[in-house]
Amino acid sequence: MAVKFERTGMLLIISGPSGTGKGTLVKMLMDCDPSFRFSCSVTTRKPRDNEIEGVHYHFVTEEAFDRLVSENAFLEHATVHGHRYGTLRAPVERMMAEGYNVLLDIDPQGAITVMQNADDYVSVFILPPSFEDLRVRLHTRNTDDPVEIERRLKNARGEVQKIDRYQYAVVNDNLELAFAQLQSIANAEKHRTTRFHPHVAEN
Repeated sequence: MAVKFERTGMLLIISGPSGTGKGTLVKMLMDCDPSFRFSCSVTTRKPRDNEIEGVHYHFVTEEAFDRLVSENAFLEHATVHGHRYGTLRAPVERMMAEGYNVLLDIDPQGAITVMQNADDYVSVFILPPSFEDLRVRLHTRNTDDPVEIERRLKNARGEVQKIDRYQYAVVNDNLELAFAQLQSIANAEKHRTTRFHPHVAEN
């Protein structure tokens, strides 16, 4: 007779400097693990060419963002690289109550705020192999002008210094290896006894 079990939803925070490949790793995890639901952040910045409203972000005006702040609708919100970002509280709480694992792909400033306020979470910091490699990636993805790239690189140096606030670190030098490490972390944390509740039958 199979062991019956219950699971409690996990809050998985994936963070790190801009350009480290967080989005790619998040998509790979979402594609292969149906237990995860993605928390779509709100932002005041303009969408990039490949970004879809309601899939990558909710794109809103400054006025709409202010209204959400006044309604206490955010689990966290911050200004990063001159733009405002926030994680909506209600969808995260609803998905976890339904037993799903919720994935947050957020900047380090927002991640630390969530960690300060959440009772239970798993936090993973994604690192580049070097700052020079990060510079090349930011130029290659062709989404930011040179001034913005330099600002992101400067911010990245400060963000890396906060790595000890996280439970896990993954260096994205080889995408397949980095994904295997992220997947191992997620699978192990699913079986922590605070989230995994097996019921063994008598016979």
